[in-house]
Amino acid sequence: MNEYENVDVLIAHGSVITMDPSRRVIDDGAVAVKGERIVAVGETNELARRYRAARVIDARRKAVLPGLIDAHAHAGHAMLKTIGGADGDAWTAACEAIYTRASDEAFWETESHLAALERLKAGVTTGVSLLGGGDSIMRVDDAVYARRHCDAVVRTGTRSIVAVGSSRPPAPRAYTRHAAGGSETREISFDRMFEVCRDIVDACHGDADGRIRIALTLPVYAPDHYPDVARYERDFRREAARYAAFARERGLGFTQDGHRAGSLDFAHRELGLLSAQSFMSHAIDLTQADIAACVETGASIVHNPSAIMSIIGRCPVPELIDAGVTVAIGSDGAAPDRGYDMFRHMWQCMHYHRRHFRDPDVLPHGKVLEMVTIDAARALSLDSELGSLEAGKQADIILVDLFKPHLMPMHMPVYRVTCFANAGDVCMTMVGGKILMEDYRVLSVDEDAILERVSEVAEHTFERAGLRHLLDAPPTLWGRSHY
Repeated sequence: MNEYENVDVLIAHGSVITMDPSRRVIDDGAVAVKGERIVAVGETNELARRYRAARVIDARRKAVLPGLIDAHAHAGHAMLKTIGGADGDAWTAACEAIYTRASDEAFWETESHLAALERLKAGVTTGVSLLGGGDSIMRVDDAVYARRHCDAVVRTGTRSIVAVGSSRPPAPRAYTRHAAGGSETREISFDRMFEVCRDIVDACHGDADGRIRIALTLPVYAPDHYPDVARYERDFRREAARYAAFARERGLGFTQDGHRAGSLDFAHRELGLLSAQSFMSHAIDLTQADIAACVETGASIVHNPSAIMSIIGRCPVPELIDAGVTVAIGSDGAAPDRGYDMFRHMWQCMHYHRRHFRDPDVLPHGKVLEMVTIDAARALSLDSELGSLEAGKQADIILVDLFKPHLMPMHMPVYRVTCFANAGDVCMTMVGGKILMEDYRVLSVDEDAILERVSEVAEHTFERAGLRHLLDAPPTLWGRSHY
């Protein structure tokens, strides 16, 4: 008589794309899950002989993958992505106005619910979110806004790395707090911003059994590209010193948004911001010294192929990979032209660099899938827990329905996932062994209620900010080659 080991879930008969060290693709594969962990990955017949499952999920005609990882995005932006699409400067200004003066606790909680829901449905089980953006304007006048963001992620059931740090100089900067009793505007200094970041780390880091992590961030100092920041060099140096020391003290990840030629080398040599726990975003038009700084320190790069900065310049992804630097893909979402669909960003990444080199062999399909799974986990210092389907790792697993016209015929699942799939093909999402979406239906939260709340809070926020004119289509929308 066979002696079975009891498990909670057996996902059986799928095309299992493991992303393990051997990069096994198992045609009739299975994954056994007990509690929050994967206990075995192998052929269905083998695992069926070893395990008795309380629940068997039939994954025929489906790809089984580790949950996707979005290594760079912005909290706040999901609520603003459908305004001001014709004018990037106006959209950035709207971000600043809303994040400092027009947003309240309901805004940050509802936006987080919206972003987490979109990611969940797209198979993104772990996402980085800077608490603000729009030219490095962060909501760090009070820890309550980060708390509300984290609360929504916890309820949705996904994982979030929330990056907090000071807004760009100058400071003090005016922030308005809205409450039932009225509104209050205060001048917030760099010292106060740092105190708030410490409070956020104390309150939120490691929350929900580790599903919430806090990282630190700072504006990029790049006077060669933005001459106006040179007058604030002393501020940049002071903040870099204390945030870097705090990151080391607490073992926190560190990220920055917007590196370009020469700024990574400066951040390493002059500011001491690069380490193996650093994951730096955009990184366009890098110099050899920039690449050497990443190699020397073990810092990772997050490439955002769909972002505006990837139009302004190019992140040298193949060159970085060839130099031994870990490169992940980020959505840089949300924005007026992009969301959290990592399938789209994989496709964009491949074609972006192939067009640059005029070479269709650049960035093989398996490499870009690594960039949203195991390489992204490595960039975030989470590869011992996430990024692949291996025994002992967290059971963050997604199913992609391959039985659709745009994904047929049933051959070569890696190519079908990277070239033809999209967020709408994800039919099941599991995080830490808990099924959050099944048969395309979200189980962890009330999707309709969240979307209704989004409309209500967005309308109130735009009215408060005086930005309803950004909802109007520009007169140059139609019939022209340029806005």
